Amino acid sequence: MKHHTDTRPKCLLEVGGKALLDHQIESLKVAGIDEIAIVVGYRRELLGGRALVEFLNPRWSETNMVSSLECADDWLVEGPCIVSYSDIFYEPSGVRRLMESTATLAVSHDPNWKDLWEKRFGDPLLDAETFQLNEKGEIIEIGGKPKDLSEIQGQYMGLLRFTPHAWDEVKNIRNSLTPDQKDKMHMTGTLQLIIESGKIPVSAVEYLGRWGELDSEDDLLLFQDEAGF
Repeated sequence: MKHHTDTRPKCLLEVGGKALLDHQIESLKVAGIDEIAIVVGYRRELLGGRALVEFLNPRWSETNMVSSLECADDWLVEGPCIVSYSDIFYEPSGVRRLMESTATLAVSHDPNWKDLWEKRFGDPLLDAETFQLNEKGEIIEIGGKPKDLSEIQGQYMGLLRFTPHAWDEVKNIRNSLTPDQKDKMHMTGTLQLIIESGKIPVSAVEYLGRWGELDSEDDLLLFQDEAGF
């Protein structure tokens, strides 16, 4: 994100005159969620004032997102939780779709991802990852390097629903890793390990609404120019 995150977390970058974090909070609340927490680290002092519960990752500069999520273990072991990356925006319908899921572990995906990826990258294969489903709508592969578009049946968004049972499986997998592997483990890698274990299915939940993620300065410009904000 170049200079844009020199003094603030990426979740405070603005799209349509509103911080990503505030877009997320609004979508969650409109969907009916009134208990919202955030895992903080970098420039945590800028993230207050929103009446959110805070979980601190003191090693934020050394760890990846699953380690950050582990800081919210107190909530994840208690009941189903919607989990959202902090650098995305989405509509309340995406949250509702996950809330309605009865799956042990549910992952949102955009089946119409290709148009958005062409706007972002030109060639959609430059950044896309594998996302393949079986006939039951369960993910059988995620996060790999695709050889062609046939290996991508949707785009992983970074919006998920964990039940305590699913979170237990994440912890079981992490307990089998070295400390260094734990620190470096990202979410799609974790989901792939869950799939390979065969202990619980990973259900794909289709999302057809507006959404986006900010990974670059070009993304920031793209979404500012898009109609709807």
